Order: sequence, then structure tokens, then C-alpha cells
Amino acid sequence: MKRVFIALTALCLLAGAPALWAADSIKIGLMGPMTGPWASEGQEMKQVLDLLAKDLNDKGGLLGKTVEVVSEDDGGDPRTAALAAQRLATQGIVGVIGTYGSSVTEATQNIYDESKILQIANGSTAIRLTEKGLKYFFRTCPRDDEQGRVAVQTIQKLGFKKVAILHDNTTYAKGLADEAKGLLEGKGVEIVFYDALTPGEQDYTTILTKMKGANPDVVFFTGYYPEAGLLLRQKKEMNWPVPFIGGDATNNPDLVKIAGKDAAEGFYFLSAPLPKDLPTAEAKAFLGQFEKKYGHQPASIYAVLAGDGFRVLTEAIQATQSTDPDVLADYLHNKMKDFPGLTGTLSFNDKGDRVGEVYRVYKVDADGNFILQP
Repeated sequence: MKRVFIALTALCLLAGAPALWAADSIKIGLMGPMTGPWASEGQEMKQVLDLLAKDLNDKGGLLGKTVEVVSEDDGGDPRTAALAAQRLATQGIVGVIGTYGSSVTEATQNIYDESKILQIANGSTAIRLTEKGLKYFFRTCPRDDEQGRVAVQTIQKLGFKKVAILHDNTTYAKGLADEAKGLLEGKGVEIVFYDALTPGEQDYTTILTKMKGANPDVVFFTGYYPEAGLLLRQKKEMNWPVPFIGGDATNNPDLVKIAGKDAAEGFYFLSAPLPKDLPTAEAKAFLGQFEKKYGHQPASIYAVLAGDGFRVLTEAIQATQSTDPDVLADYLHNKMKDFPGLTGTLSFNDKGDRVGEVYRVYKVDADGNFILQP
């Protein structure tokens, strides 16, 4: 009996060891595309969170504990993301920041919700993500219904009457395309082409030729920057001068690298303000820290939006002196008002959506720079 008692005691101590060890730190998860077609986004998300965590720990951490960022790669793929979410859910995290793509986020929402883990997405703008009544889901990026409204305003302001809409059948791109199509038709704008391409292909001349045959004044592409760059390059090779407007997923410097400066010039896209255009004191101080650490400013606004997710989560922990998910969710839904985020003031509604208008319009100049439009 004595040996059995000792063995049982040892097992209990071993079983409790992870919990005791975890108590020394507050773990915050990061789920992003560290590899795959959107790898530049995920890698910069990690740089931002690592820098913010270090700054917080240098100031004493949270609740007397160090903050630890636990990262998982979702590869920009829903199936990979589901596995990443399952791994993170077993590691004692308080919340998770990410991810970038809407369809990728959607594959993880129920996993985190059932585990009572807060999830704060940074680039997932699809409307339906916050229409599910998930208590622990938030996002620092705006929704596609707002983006659709800004897209329609931009198309009308530029005087286009016949519009081609091209998407890629992902949750985000299809949702934005449908939203814009309905709004444009309601304004009397003619939709002369509506179809999807297959992401990841290297030759889009067939679908470009089909669109050209519809004779649009403008093409609104709602997919991601790798495909947008190829479309711009290949339409220039076809000598088709039709202007293109992109949704916010086309906002990445790699678009210009893929398209080439000549082909990218004149391309319009919608986005939250780029890091260089953020006006707040908080943003300027952070951008200075980032540049000092990494030798350049962040290229992606989505990495900075991930930083805002980290900051609102740590603010909620500090304000409530708690890591209880129900306490934190209640604080973010009901008590956080106009928090001074890096990308502007942050509040959330009862669905977990960011409150307020965020989108701006940018145009690529001859040197490949993204220029904010008045």
C-alpha cells in the first residue's frame, strides 16, 4: 500500500507539473501563415507580437507574470489551421491572435469557442464570421459590408459605369464580391462580368480574355495579392489597359514584386491605413521601436492589426486582473471604449466586430509606392 501511495502521489505531482509551470507565465497564442503564399504576413505578425511581448515584459509583464507568445503556423490553409488551433488549445493559452484569411479563421472558430479561448482575428473580414453568435470571437479588422460600401463609393467617384467582378471562391473573396455586386446593382451600375479564378495558378490569360470580351470600364478583384499581381502583369502583356481595383487582401508590397512596377502603376485598392499613414502617438512610438529592432517599418497593416489584437487582450487582462475567458469577453464586449490602438481607437460591439469606419483608398504610383488617396 505504501508503494501504491507513493506512486499515486508521484503521478499527481507529475500531472500537476504543467499547470504549476504554466502559472509562471501568461500564454497568448499566435496563429498566422508563417509559410505558404501569405508567409510574409504571418512572419511579420510574429515580429510584431514578439516585440510587443518583450516591451510588456520589460515593464513587469501582466499580473506579476511574464507574457509568452506561443506561435503556430496555419500555412494559409483551413485544414492546417484546424490542426494548429487544436495544438494551441492544449497549451494553456488565454487567447489567440489571428488569423489572416477568412476561410482559414473560419476553420478554427469552433475549436477555440468550445475551448473557451478568446480569438482576435486581424485580417479576416468576411461578414459571416461574426454572425454566428460566438462569445469569444473578436476582430480588429473591419467587415466586408463596410469594405463593399467603400468599394462602391470609389467606383462611382471614379465614374465607372460597367464593372467586371472577379473573385476566387474563398470565404472572404466571394463574400466581398457578392456584397459589392448587390450594392452596385442597387446604384444602377451594370455588372458585365462576374466569375471566379482558381488561386495558385500561374496563367490567368483565359479568364482575362473572357473579361476583356465583356468590355468593362473597370475590374474589381476581391481575391489576394499573389493572384492580383499576376493578373496585373498578364493584362499588361495582353495590352489591355483596363483599370483594376482590389479589395484589402491585395494590400501587400509583394503585389508590386509579382506584377512589376509598370504593370502595378495605377492599381487602386482598399485598405485600413498603411503603417506609414497611421497618425496616432501610439503608432508612431511603436513604429519607431519596430524599425529599431528589425531595420525597417512594418510592411503590412495586418501585422499591426494583429498587434492591436495583442494589445486589447493584454489591456483586458490588466483591467480585470483576470484571465477568465468570460470576464475578458465581457470586458471587450461591454467595457472597453475607445482604447488607443495602433490603428486608431478600438471598441467592439456585441458581435465582436470593431466599431467605426476604417477603410481608405490607395493607388500605386510609378515607383511602386502605395499612395493614400484624398
